[in-house]
This record gives sequence, C-alpha cells and structure tokens, in this order.
Amino acid sequence: MDIKLGKINTLKVVKEVPFGLYLDGGEEGEILLPARYVPKGCKPGDVLDVFIYLDNEERLVATTQTPLAQVGQFACLEVAWVNQYGAFLDWGLMKDLFVPFSEQRQRMQTGQRHTVHVHLDEESYRIVASAKVERYLKKDMPPYKPWDQVDILIWQKTEMGFKAIIDNNYAGLLYENEIFRRLNTGMRMKAYVKQVREDGKIDLVLQKKGMEKVGDFADVLLEHLKRHGGHTDLNDKSPADEIYLLFGVSKKTFKKAVGDLYRRRLITLTDHGMSLTAED
Repeated sequence: MDIKLGKINTLKVVKEVPFGLYLDGGEEGEILLPARYVPKGCKPGDVLDVFIYLDNEERLVATTQTPLAQVGQFACLEVAWVNQYGAFLDWGLMKDLFVPFSEQRQRMQTGQRHTVHVHLDEESYRIVASAKVERYLKKDMPPYKPWDQVDILIWQKTEMGFKAIIDNNYAGLLYENEIFRRLNTGMRMKAYVKQVREDGKIDLVLQKKGMEKVGDFADVLLEHLKRHGGHTDLNDKSPADEIYLLFGVSKKTFKKAVGDLYRRRLITLTDHGMSLTAED
C-alpha cells in the first residue's frame, strides 16, 4: 500500500481507541484519525476516504475533512496569519498551509487571497504552497482542439484580460473584450478553448461556439420557455450573471434574442420576466 501524502486515500479501520481510530497505512504503519473526524457508527473493518497530512509533530495523520486543494493542485486561498518564516493559508483544515517567503511573489499579508500551487517540499517532505505558479504549469504543446470544454481557475487580472489555469495543467487567457460577466480571482468555472496558438498559448472564451448567433440562441430560448411552463423570470433587464448561469450566453446575445422573439410576437415581456404568447 502506497500512502499518498497530501491527497485523499482509501484506508481500512484497524482499531478503535478513546481518542479516535487507527487506519491501516501499510508500510507507513497505523495512521490516527482523531475522534473529532470519526463518522458516526464507524468501526474496525470499515473503509474510509481520508486526507493524509502531517500533524504539528510531523507525524502522518488523517482527516475526513476535504482541503480546498490537494498536492499537485492550484487554488486561491486566504492568508490566515504570518510569522518570521512565511505565511500560513487557510485551506480548510485545522493546520494551515505554509508558504515560505522564498515562494512568495510579494510579501503576503493577513486577509489577502493568493493563487498558489500545493506540493511536497523535496527537502523536508512537508506539504507547502508556492505563489510562483508559472513554475508548476505544463510547458508542452497543449492537447486541446478548438471548442473543447475545460475547467478553469481564474488566476489573475492583466491589462489584456484574465489569466486562467486550465484543467490544473496549462495557462490560458480570457480577453477583456470577450468577457461578459464579472470575474474575480479564485473563481472556478467552465470555459471553451477558442484556439491553441503555434507557440502553445491558449485563448479561452466563456461562451459556447454558435451561441453568439442571435437566431440560434432565439431558438434555444423559445424551446426553454416551452419546456418550463411558457415562462422564465429573466428578461432583458436581468443581471448578466443570472443570464449566463442559466443559458451560458452574454447579456448582449440574450437581449438580441429576446428582441427577435418579441418582434415575431412569440413572447410577451413584463417586469417579472417573459412568457410565451397565448397563441403559441
């Protein structure tokens, strides 16, 4: 059995003690799951999914809590506190995540949020984070094709738009003039590959191919109304975020499609949304 430090492991309960459970860690020996994390009714012989990390004495310990990032992943985390050695980030566990000063792009301060990569320090074998994100992104030619759907983490704002981390592997860019909703560092969402350039750089968009065509989306909107009782609470004055969340299109495209359906007398508009006309 190979214990993966800093990741979710599936381990068997071998014995119960007053202060928790011991799990079978194979060659690493028994690993404690403190009582505060023990699921109700759990007993020896049961199998649990647990996150393995090091306690304050550098011993392996388990928790049923899931951190905001595991080893090998990127996340945007808040600085919980700072001391003379570095910063400590809140990653959803009792023990905070350490970022040495040498791994900070700028001196971190309590309350700030930073995009970091979580990894094992080669010398100490401790779980640490680095804000020098570029170092951990893949540099090979990306395998994507135009209009592939990807998962992204909004990384940082630039003059051109927003940098994003794609599928926890590659860097991409959302251009300012193609963004139609409010974005903030740390947001996770779906996006689409617009193109992979010859130099390997990836251009992203938030909108599906074809949805920018008003006629195509007007048909989608009409079908949505027919399938949902002939009504939606959205109208041409609704916030862009709400429109995108439901339909995945910009407010501009949505308004044009609404106008198209209205001119064709297929819908009626009110302050509370839109509805199919009676004759439809």
